[in-house]
Amino acid sequence: MQQHQSSAFDKASKAGFIIALGVVYGDIGTSPLYTMKSLVENQGGIHQVSDAFILGAISLIFWTLTIITTVKYVIIALKADNHHEGGIFSLYTLVRKMAPWLIIPAMIGGATLLSDGALTPAVTVTSAIEGLEGVPALSQLYSDQTLVVITTIFILTLLFSIQRYGTGFIGKVFGPVMLLWFAFLGVTGLINTFSHLEVLRAFNPYYAIELLLSPDNKKGIFILGSIFLATTGAEALYSDLGHVGRGNIYVSWPFVKACIMLSYLGQGAWILDHQSASEVHNPFFASIPSSLSIFAVTIATLAAIIASQALISGSFTLVSEAIRLKIFPSFKVTYPGQNLGQLYIPVINWSLWLATVATVLHFQTSAHMEAAYGLAITITMLMTTILLTFYLIRRGIKASHAHLLMSIFALIEIIFFIASAVKFMHGGYVVVILAALILSLMYIWYKANQIIFKYVKSLDLRDFKDQLGQLRKDEHYDLFQTNVVYLTNRMDGTMIDRSILYSILDKRPKRARVYWFVNVKVTDEPYTAEYKADMMGTDCIVRLELFLGFRMRQEVPRYLRTIVNDLMSSGRLPKQDQTYTITPGRQVGDFRFIILEERLAKGGQMNPFDRFILQTKAAIKHFTASPSKWFGLQFSEVTTEMVPIVLSDVKNLQITEAKSSEIIDTI
Repeated sequence: MQQHQSSAFDKASKAGFIIALGVVYGDIGTSPLYTMKSLVENQGGIHQVSDAFILGAISLIFWTLTIITTVKYVIIALKADNHHEGGIFSLYTLVRKMAPWLIIPAMIGGATLLSDGALTPAVTVTSAIEGLEGVPALSQLYSDQTLVVITTIFILTLLFSIQRYGTGFIGKVFGPVMLLWFAFLGVTGLINTFSHLEVLRAFNPYYAIELLLSPDNKKGIFILGSIFLATTGAEALYSDLGHVGRGNIYVSWPFVKACIMLSYLGQGAWILDHQSASEVHNPFFASIPSSLSIFAVTIATLAAIIASQALISGSFTLVSEAIRLKIFPSFKVTYPGQNLGQLYIPVINWSLWLATVATVLHFQTSAHMEAAYGLAITITMLMTTILLTFYLIRRGIKASHAHLLMSIFALIEIIFFIASAVKFMHGGYVVVILAALILSLMYIWYKANQIIFKYVKSLDLRDFKDQLGQLRKDEHYDLFQTNVVYLTNRMDGTMIDRSILYSILDKRPKRARVYWFVNVKVTDEPYTAEYKADMMGTDCIVRLELFLGFRMRQEVPRYLRTIVNDLMSSGRLPKQDQTYTITPGRQVGDFRFIILEERLAKGGQMNPFDRFILQTKAAIKHFTASPSKWFGLQFSEVTTEMVPIVLSDVKNLQITEAKSSEIIDTI
């Protein structure tokens, strides 16, 4: 079965090719809309552009796409799939056992990529809508930027609204549109290239190096901030690996890259032929024949809508994996498609929508957005490079060779980061602040789990077997439930959270026929579904470990039905015949799930930092999915008990009894 899935993952198909175009390449495929425009504007306008500048700029774009996108991501990173899943958190899962500190680049990279997701839809859709100014029939109407902003927000709202239907639906709808878009880029670019065939010399890296060193380049090394716009979708390409399969990306990327490069060559050729033209707002739209202007803007707008999809679906994947890794709050995850690789997280979807709309309203024009675009993603790429280094070592490549290869990518990305750093004051601060907020959220969630493990006391379940056995038979207490189930993430062997035993024995003795202690463990594989059951030499205690893949739904009741029948069939668990039931011959009793919600009560003895982290986490939990929903308990009997976080190293407060003669009347 696994070999069959692997073969399908690496196999390309016509349908998969089309879906890949619709899901994966929206961001990088619309870069021709604004990259050349940014380069020309930063040079001072079309009148200031020379032949050497155009050749150098196109050369820099080509070799950036080749080195970063093709070599690093398509050739190397796509091999680093975690059971067919991609993205920086899947990559971290593969290498996390090699060094504890690798959680740092994983969290930084994830936070910056998510923050970039707010800017990508804004800049691509706004760029396309601004093209309506070049359509004669609409030029006067869309010369008003307010209408551009309103139209952009309407389109973005529609895009985020359809995410609930899954990427399979979106890919089928958007795939043919993107095929038409890339064909349009390639054909129009090729036609324009014929007017100035010398632009083909740009494939020579000499022109790229010459431009960086040339005094005619008014931006110097900072020109790379605009060049980097051409490859910003590479990280999303890796994140969407699980949505479309590696084979379809391998087949579709050469086609996509060829069409993109033809567009850049065509724009470059057109600029060289029109250096005496009046002011040009966007070389892409200007290079299209006026008879095709309305079609060009329409297809560009549709492509820009799709451009946002790669970041949105990639964001869902990243957040889902971060939740499983316990470095992100547990938000509700749904699976709208037939493939578990297609998922939807409502909170993330609408948070991204809010951030994107706010970005449009703040920056107003695509030129202002481009000034901020790309800064955060350079950090993501650097973090991916760090993790890829450890992945190559894990795969058996010599450490010296892995460090040398990745150092080349790191050096290039550091240069891009320095070139993009100037964008901070021109709007880059927006995505940096957003990334810092996301990173803080991750850190608080991760650190809070460490703090709780530090303070919470555990007890050995073996020491309480006799008490549980006696309570089970003690008819002085009414039967609380046939099966009482405690879900805990703190169970190490027979050591279990003290609060659970306190709940059963002290708080209110809960008489049951079977006591279940369930620990759900998330595996590094995406689709694992296994369990281990330890009856501890009894027929009334079940210490259960559920091993679920990081992409599996944690619907505990459904798994328990299978496990109960397995244990009864093997004779380890007695049958629980039901006298009253609508199901004849039912042999499984009723269940009650106990959820213990921890509260920080009087944490004065805890150091201020730990107290602040736990209090902040408690505040965040008001916005997360409840344990009942997370574990699929909505239709089950559930009891929620509030318990304090028990501090194992805090002694009782000292107080002495006062003598009667010393009592002071305070009334």
